[in-house]
Amino acid sequence: MSAPVAQEELPILEAVINIRNRLTALKRDRAEFIKPSDVNALYQAVVKQVTKLNDVRDDNTTYNNRVDTTLADVFSLLSLCYLTLGRTKECPAVYSQLASMRQFLSHMEESGVYNESDLAPFQRRLSELRHIVQQDAESSKHPEAMTKLLERQFNECDVIMRSLQDSLSVLSVELVPIHERLVTIRRQLVALAAKEGSHKAEIKSLAEELRKIDSKRVDGKFLGPGGIMPASQALCTSLIEECFDILQQIKAQDESKNVASSLKPIHDRLNELRAELENLVLTHRWSLRETDLYNYSMSLHEIDKMRIDGKFVDTEGNRPPGQYVLLYLLRRCYGLIYRLLSSSEPVSEELIPIANKLSTVKKCLNEVYKFGGPFTPRDLYPYQLALHQIDSMRKDGRFVGVGGYIPEGQGIVMAHLNECHELLEMLKESMDENEDDQDYDDEDESETGVAE
Repeated sequence: MSAPVAQEELPILEAVINIRNRLTALKRDRAEFIKPSDVNALYQAVVKQVTKLNDVRDDNTTYNNRVDTTLADVFSLLSLCYLTLGRTKECPAVYSQLASMRQFLSHMEESGVYNESDLAPFQRRLSELRHIVQQDAESSKHPEAMTKLLERQFNECDVIMRSLQDSLSVLSVELVPIHERLVTIRRQLVALAAKEGSHKAEIKSLAEELRKIDSKRVDGKFLGPGGIMPASQALCTSLIEECFDILQQIKAQDESKNVASSLKPIHDRLNELRAELENLVLTHRWSLRETDLYNYSMSLHEIDKMRIDGKFVDTEGNRPPGQYVLLYLLRRCYGLIYRLLSSSEPVSEELIPIANKLSTVKKCLNEVYKFGGPFTPRDLYPYQLALHQIDSMRKDGRFVGVGGYIPEGQGIVMAHLNECHELLEMLKESMDENEDDQDYDDEDESETGVAE
């Protein structure tokens, strides 16, 4: 339960709700591109309210009331707006990525299914994001209130990361290969359980592998070289038992397709969200507006809140079968959102269509150059026309957005454009060389004819 809002915080809450409503309206407006001036104005407004909030609060006390939850929504929306504008290397853009990472790491900790290779990408990404915040703090590009907020987010991620690493640190060297294989098998089992159709062959193969691993135990313990019992048995033992448990559930419930009727609405909604997010992963270069991810995050948070002690329950408080499938789908969705956020490019949504078109032209030109000629001017005309159309969109050498502002991503788009022009020139040169060779061959033939 949220704590009540103090009297002195009520005006701040009212102002923050107003900012959230304006950001939501901005997100919903697909008729126009998001303008940097609108986002900057709202960013300054929320920083002002955060500064006021810091003045009336004690730094040593942890607060969690409606002001905090509304501020979290506002910063998530602002962060996604910054990503949409292509300003990925600024403090506000970091917020949504950290929030998504924290959520994903929390679920990883809860499941206990991970290894060192799973943690490495998160460690690297945390380091990259921390570098962005440190640079902004040193240059005073963003207010101290913003960097303080992000520092708290970093600390929360660090605490979970240390906990995950500590759990693995007790794993003895002899058990590392077994542990890693069990982690993989468990993931494969829950993935199969969530898929449509029959997968008896795959499940049989995984069951046989589990039995082989289990046969290495003596009196329920894994032994190392010379019959020595390595430390950290509990990690591997609990994991193998959980794998057998999932296997039994799959077999007993026709591969877990028969999720309990009370959980069916949740299952169907998660399945729908997963399908949409997987589609976005494939098409995000053309169809994703980062602010769209806010709705997906909110839907997942609402579903996540329905769990009691980590499990979904029915109206009578029972825990129906199908838990593994629902948790797999939930974590899969969180993982997809994190993947989409971390792969966001520093190009404004206004320049994305141009960047995508240039990327396509460059791929086509590379393929044409790879397979070689001979070429005719007609073969190269479509590429020349496409580049001419893009060139004509520039003013004073730059692409200008609606309203006269300069969108982010000029360097990336110009690099693509220059590469396309270079490839086109190379193809023209090879075309000229072919023509010269043809002329030379014709001259040789005519000279031979005269000699005869």
